[in-house]
Amino acid sequence: MKRQFTSALCVTALLLAATAQADDWGTIKGKIVLDGDVPAPVLQNAKGANIKDAAVCAAVDVYKQDLVIDKDTKGIANIFIYLYKKPKSVHPDAKTPDPKVIFDQKNCVFKPHALVVQAGQTVEVLNSDSVAHNTHTYPLRNQAVNILVAPNTAKGAGVAVATNTRESLPHQVKCDYHPWMMAYWLVLDHPYAAATNEKGEFEIKNLPVGDHEFRLWHERKGYLDRKFKVTVKAGDNELQPISYKLSEFPEE
Repeated sequence: MKRQFTSALCVTALLLAATAQADDWGTIKGKIVLDGDVPAPVLQNAKGANIKDAAVCAAVDVYKQDLVIDKDTKGIANIFIYLYKKPKSVHPDAKTPDPKVIFDQKNCVFKPHALVVQAGQTVEVLNSDSVAHNTHTYPLRNQAVNILVAPNTAKGAGVAVATNTRESLPHQVKCDYHPWMMAYWLVLDHPYAAATNEKGEFEIKNLPVGDHEFRLWHERKGYLDRKFKVTVKAGDNELQPISYKLSEFPEE
């Protein structure tokens, strides 16, 4: 009887430990918005413009991607929010990320404009256009590449770009054939990062509970905040909107 009682206690303790461990993670959700009037988008290439590969690159109006703000929500797209250093604990589901992430181009625009990559993942570069592009990366630590991507390259047949180590900040990606084409990749050694979507929204899942300092980075400004403090509690954490003025995104 005593042995059975002890076994039952052990099982209970293990279950409690597993439950406690499951509760030691939290997800943050938030949005980054403009404080002030939303400026009109700036036209990069008008439909029918006399530019290289105009049948594709000027098939539609193409707007500049260096500052994208939603007129309805005032959300600011393409802002990276991330932990600079890998925390001591990483959620088990994130330790083996998907082996590939997709990077494409359409109408001579990179998609996505801001891409988060976990070191060790492969970026599969596609080309949904009927003209050739090249992908030229400018990392600080990983191997730079300058690769040709043939027209109409579909998923599964793309050009693989390896990432081996973390970068200290996002790095530029260009197409030398079409010089207005530009994007940014952020390569980290952990999963705790996001880029805001077209409405300025972001979500970072399964963070260890506790106090964290995030960095916020945008291509026009660089660091918007190096020490954005968030206390993560178990479960879902809805953050107050983060706002910036237009003056904080100076043009080059």
